Amino acid sequence: MAVIDQSRSSEMENKLKKKNTSDQKNINSAVQKYIAASQASSTKRAYASDLRHFLAHGGSFPCTPRRLAEYLAESANSGLAVATLERRVTAIHKAHLEQRWKSPIHSEIVKQVIQGIRRTQGTKQRQVKPLMKADLLKALSTIGHQQMPLKAARDQALLLVGFASAMRRSELVLIRTEHLNHTANGIEIKLPISKTDQERRGRTIFIPRATTGEHCPVTALAHWLKVAGINEGYVFRAVNRHGRIANQGLSPQSVALIVKAVMTQVGVDATNVSGHSLRAGFCTCAAEAGLQLWQIRDQTGHKSNVTVLKYIRRAAQQAVPSLL
Repeated sequence: MAVIDQSRSSEMENKLKKKNTSDQKNINSAVQKYIAASQASSTKRAYASDLRHFLAHGGSFPCTPRRLAEYLAESANSGLAVATLERRVTAIHKAHLEQRWKSPIHSEIVKQVIQGIRRTQGTKQRQVKPLMKADLLKALSTIGHQQMPLKAARDQALLLVGFASAMRRSELVLIRTEHLNHTANGIEIKLPISKTDQERRGRTIFIPRATTGEHCPVTALAHWLKVAGINEGYVFRAVNRHGRIANQGLSPQSVALIVKAVMTQVGVDATNVSGHSLRAGFCTCAAEAGLQLWQIRDQTGHKSNVTVLKYIRRAAQQAVPSLL
């Protein structure tokens, strides 16, 4: 795709912001407050990134149906995932509606291009590789020998808590000490908000103590907090090469990089490994251990069985007996 210069992209973004600011001056401040809170910050960042990409690759506002169709075709040819492409269409559509411009996504040419992309490339999302218990334990046994003590303590706690809690990586990095409640049998983690709980009702995840202290997420977490001297604020933080601990929490991307690096060290192909592999691994291992769907959902926070079944299909397939 032909890339336009950065100045044009910035100019178009500024025009959008100025027009939006002008319109908002006539809106009650309370209304503006709740409009701003209608979407998660991660969604806003994703949409902003989508619009920057669109502008940087020949897009303009308002956009004609033909230009949008060309952009979608070019993006699909470059290997962009259908799910990402559909999100960008939504971002472009919302940008038009906010500025009271006619959205091009309802035009026949755009509809046909989107349908053609779906039929040609399919809508199957990339499946991350689940981090299974055997690989997890193997990684834990090598971390202490290959890393400095502080970083090893953090990574062991991160892997064990991430697996046992089945949290999303975006939830893991938001855990703070005030969210923790230690009990005799384990630890409760109060999540104030998550991907499927945008109304901030919150939910509590319980992690039981493991029978083996060496592989216990509760013990590993307590050890990390003690050696790191963390008494308040974010639980999982960056540790630099000098052993200094940051005040801010890790980013979701950092979790993915840590998991990939650790699995690479133990000889696992990390091509499809990500921060989500911990969550997928819990679901798969839980299914193999015989846990019911409702039990898995209670831990993961999934709203439907359909989503959970995507993770545990491997366990179901391996449980099919031979007919020969």
